[in-house]
Amino acid sequence: MRIARLLAIFVFGSLVAASLAAGSPNSTQAVLKHGPPAFLVGHSASLNWAGYSSYGTNGTFTDVKGSWTQPSASCTKQATYSSFWVGLDGYNSNSVEQLGTEADCSHGRPSYYAWWEMYPNPSNTIARFTVTPTHSYTGEVKYNGGGSFTLSLRDNTSGQTFSTNQTLANPSLSSAEWIAEAPSMCAGNCRVLSLTNFGTVNFSGSSANSKAINDSGFSFDPLTMVTSGGQTKAAPSGLDSTGSAFSVAWAHS
Repeated sequence: MRIARLLAIFVFGSLVAASLAAGSPNSTQAVLKHGPPAFLVGHSASLNWAGYSSYGTNGTFTDVKGSWTQPSASCTKQATYSSFWVGLDGYNSNSVEQLGTEADCSHGRPSYYAWWEMYPNPSNTIARFTVTPTHSYTGEVKYNGGGSFTLSLRDNTSGQTFSTNQTLANPSLSSAEWIAEAPSMCAGNCRVLSLTNFGTVNFSGSSANSKAINDSGFSFDPLTMVTSGGQTKAAPSGLDSTGSAFSVAWAHS
């Protein structure tokens, strides 16, 4: 029994060391988070977000929904990360209620999975939910009142579904988002991770309170992801004629 325990400890320690060396979000020393946008200039250039945000006063938004086609990760030896999600809050608040899919690279290999997050809490991987490139996914975050949220995700290609109820005291409900993100690794301070080359991700059916992104009832912003030096990392296209579809194109890690 003692030998088995020692062996288990050795294996666990080896896995942790490998995780740290690879910059994995599963490290016991650091956690992966999908936080608010780190704006560089005004509210159009961000270090970590690319896509669209609709925004208004507190209490404006109670439901956000959108679909996207999961892109493939083009990997090199560099560890890179990319997230595709819908959510409430974050644009002009310190919390984000969100869920989506991931396309990461480690040691030249792609990794795909789904997650949900009630930021500032860490991201939670959705167990037994397979994410496959070219599949269509629909995410929705709905506020039920009294600090209660329902976060749901559906694989429109396979029919697989996920739903969870979470709580957050005093949410601002001041924005809705449809985002491609370079997530952050947080261990004390947070740092934005290198962005995976995902090519292009297409969003469609995007709605806030069952209205288009550019509805006249609230404001909206296109967000371009840039480096600290201002070089474009990922940029959104214009909205289609319905105000509910657009694409985000990768440009730089």
